[in-house]
Amino acid sequence: MADYLLYALGAFVSVQLFYYLFFFTRLAFYGKGANYGNSMPGVTVLVCAWNEKDNLHELIPLLDAQEYPEFEVILLDDRSDDGSEEFIRENINHWRNIRYIRINDQFDHVTPKKYALTVGMKQAKYPIALMTDADCRPSSNHWITAMTSRVSEEKDIVLGFSPYMREGGLLNWFIRCETFYTAVQYLSFALAGLTYMGVGRNILYKRSVFFANKGFYTHRHIFGGDDDIFLNEVSTSSNTTISIEEDSFVYSKPKTTWADWYRQKRRHLSVSRYYKVRNKIFLALLSGAHIAVWALGIAVLVFGLLTKNILLLQSLAVAFGVRWIIQWFLLMIINIKLGKTVEWFSFLLMDFALFIYYLVFGFITMTKRKPRKSWN
Repeated sequence: MADYLLYALGAFVSVQLFYYLFFFTRLAFYGKGANYGNSMPGVTVLVCAWNEKDNLHELIPLLDAQEYPEFEVILLDDRSDDGSEEFIRENINHWRNIRYIRINDQFDHVTPKKYALTVGMKQAKYPIALMTDADCRPSSNHWITAMTSRVSEEKDIVLGFSPYMREGGLLNWFIRCETFYTAVQYLSFALAGLTYMGVGRNILYKRSVFFANKGFYTHRHIFGGDDDIFLNEVSTSSNTTISIEEDSFVYSKPKTTWADWYRQKRRHLSVSRYYKVRNKIFLALLSGAHIAVWALGIAVLVFGLLTKNILLLQSLAVAFGVRWIIQWFLLMIINIKLGKTVEWFSFLLMDFALFIYYLVFGFITMTKRKPRKSWN
């Protein structure tokens, strides 16, 4: 019994270490230097908003003040009734680079946000589209420059990082941890030529890519997926890159209640079933190994204590020790690159919290119950 537990634990630890050493090292040792000042094509920033007056009041001046030679910001107001339209129309003459489009229509065959983004893509003046959300805040006036610096003839898509703002409380800590570890995965996979998602809060791609693939047509009726399902369809092993300069970060306001966060996460995870098969396999193996390592580790610990098997407990300590050393080393480097979004001393607790998260949401996802539909 003890031997089987150890063999199984060793196998799943090996799977995890493969991901860390083959994928995550790419991000840990990725050069951050951007080629600012090279080719600087015109950029259209698209911001979809639904009843976001307070957020737009903060966001618009930050976007308008971006230091970039040729850009525009299109505010796509989807039927807001909170005074957003009045606020924008009263102040739009004070902004240099802002355009406003009011969307009054809603259609059964396409979700509101995807329709709004499609309208923005068609109305845009420039060849590059850069997306963010109303509740986001660029980290600097060089956000557009930092993201665009990675565009080239070969690179049509640039994935950015969007951490959540640091606040107090357990929920905020876990949101930052989960967002950080998700970023580690999608940024590392992109560097390996296996792009499977980005975040709509900070993503750039050429408009030609959007129209060549008929935009969101194949998943127009699905709530969510304007970033990950779309990327699953259009990304290749060579047309996608990442930007992790601090100037390129876009900070987002986190949910403040567990119920709101749960609904948001259910919606995000519900679109994963539309991923390519290879993406599903890679992600399922990674999260499955995480669950198995902790479950088997707990089983070995209990069995070893009950049978007073010192050799078994020593083997467990070695397996977890090697795993944690490699994990801590790589995550520490990546965390520094990504703005120290997670406290380094909480990595071990984060590892266990992610085990619970994968276990719970893995079960929820397998039930295939439809999540509550909402705009954002």
